[in-house]
Amino acid sequence: MFTSPAKAKRTASLALAATAATAALTLAFVTSASATAGAGAPQDGRAAAAAPPSSVSGSPEGAFSRIATFYGAYIDAVYDGDGTRAKQLRAAYLSAPLQRELAKWEQTNHADGVLRAQNVPLEWKVTYVDSGMGKTNATVTLTWSGSDTTRLHVQADLKTRKILSITD
Repeated sequence: MFTSPAKAKRTASLALAATAATAALTLAFVTSASATAGAGAPQDGRAAAAAPPSSVSGSPEGAFSRIATFYGAYIDAVYDGDGTRAKQLRAAYLSAPLQRELAKWEQTNHADGVLRAQNVPLEWKVTYVDSGMGKTNATVTLTWSGSDTTRLHVQADLKTRKILSITD
């Protein structure tokens, strides 16, 4: 049976979209379960040991997975005080124009441009928004002390999987 190149490309695109949607839902479920697992912190200020999630998944091919992977690793590096690793992650995951934009933002605001803050969030959650015109969009919710949250809009290129913009 002959399949035209256009039909094969559409079929591959649909399969890729379905895979990305499944990964997004799995990651959203896992990060949601992980975020609620640590909600019962002791009243004396000690950090509660969060129950480990039963599974975490992602894909090196998906731009949405890359956003989630970047934020998880970046927050860990900043929390651990590992500036070298944070710089390496920025170089690997952020587009060059975004890196320049963040440097200007940080000089003006005296804060971390990726987190839009001077400190490190206690929790993070990445939620898939949509994809189109060669880009994928996600909302990154950063939770600080109490119920203070910051929501960032993050956009990544579907082809390069590099993060192109971070806005609040």
